[in-house]
Amino acid sequence: MLLSGDYAKLMPALERMKIDQFVLEYATPRAGDIDIVGRALNDSELGLGVINPRTDLVEPVEFIVSKAEKALEYYRPDQLFLNTDCGFGCFASRSVNIENIAYRKLCAIVESANQLRLKYS
Repeated sequence: MLLSGDYAKLMPALERMKIDQFVLEYATPRAGDIDIVGRALNDSELGLGVINPRTDLVEPVEFIVSKAEKALEYYRPDQLFLNTDCGFGCFASRSVNIENIAYRKLCAIVESANQLRLKYS
């Protein structure tokens, strides 16, 4: 069973960590809303998970941009990094997704980042 729910229960532990960047999964609804993390951890950088590597669906650029813009309510553009939830090669014997889909998903991140840079720089 996959874990579900926002990061609220983890916040006491996350707030005690002396690290510069949190890399968190937000591509699926099970992670909850960015508000909890954004209010508490906005003095750190955020690697924002915007791609689910386990599905064949290539996330639309509009979806990725909207996730990033919500995070930008709490983080400066130079604090925000777009990435996948987990990664495409979670298992040594087989990849989570086929190369073509992984490539298209990464292209969607690049296009989203380019649009966000134009808008916020």
